Order: sequence, then C-alpha cells, then structure tokens
Amino acid sequence: MCRYSMSSYKPHYACFTCRKTFKRRLLRDILDGYTNDVEETPASCPECNGHMADMGLDFKSPKKKDIKAWDHMATLYSVDITFHSCGCSGPGYIPNDTEQLKEHFENIKKTYLEHQYFWARRKEDPETQSQIAKDQRQHWIFLGKIPQELKKGTKNKPKYDATEALIYWGKKVAEIERKINTLT
Repeated sequence: MCRYSMSSYKPHYACFTCRKTFKRRLLRDILDGYTNDVEETPASCPECNGHMADMGLDFKSPKKKDIKAWDHMATLYSVDITFHSCGCSGPGYIPNDTEQLKEHFENIKKTYLEHQYFWARRKEDPETQSQIAKDQRQHWIFLGKIPQELKKGTKNKPKYDATEALIYWGKKVAEIERKINTLT
C-alpha cells in the first residue's frame, strides 16, 4: 500500500538561496476538499520572497552550513530530479555529486540510444504466432519500454509503429542531452 495515499502529508519546499526548507499545507486540506475553483499558488520563501522548489515528500534537507550539499540539491532540481514518490519505494537512485550525476545521465543516454538503434533497424512486425513469440522473447526489453499509444493491434498479434517509436526515443535522447549540457 502506498504510504502517502493513506493521509495528507505536507509537501517539502526548498529555497536554495537562503538554504531553508519548509513544509506547506495543501490548499485542499485548508479548504476541507473544496478546491474546484481555487488554484494552488506557487510557494515563495518567507525570508527572501524568492521561488521555492517543490522537492517532494521524501526530501531531507542538508544542514544550512553544508553549502556544497545545497549546491548539489540546486543542481538536481535544475535537471528535474526531485524526491517525489508514492511512499512505497522512495524516489529512486539520486547521485551524490555532479560527477556521479553526469555518469548516471550518460548511462541513461546509452540505454536510450540502444532503444533508438533498435527501432531504426526494425523493418516490419512479425506475422505468424511463432515469429511473434520469438520476437517477444528476443526483444522484450525494447518492445516493453515504448508508450502504450505506440502499440497497436491485439495481444496475440501486436503491431508497433517503428517510426513513431524512433521519434519517441529521439526526443528522450534530446532531453537527456539537454540535462547533460546543463551540468557542464
């Protein structure tokens, strides 16, 4: 069961300028669930009035004096890594420094390029049941990682749009390259 679905928790916000964190009540908790017409306003720091980053429920802030850790948190936020999860398994792997973060992104890029290469080579979908079974056994890692909307056909005779899959992985590669360039 997801820990955060059982009751309301205050989201954690961080100001990287002041090196402070705050928890903020959700508007739906304040208004007892009546939020149909009311929009959540962005969080601003009470000290400097700057933007506060929504870091997620699993965020644990470093000590205020640990400037290096705060700089790393700001770097993580700049490349869209936050501590959001459902509470079951945590936010996943978060690198400890910028070098590990670059290495992590390079590994992700390598995986994305492998997927892109697979879809660039794929000519047509198999036709017979034995060919389909063989294709799924050999290429399950590639076939299972594309979005559901790119999968057509039935369960017994699936069809994949290789051109759309190639575009999808191209966008993923461009996005990860943007994050790598942000770090350099």
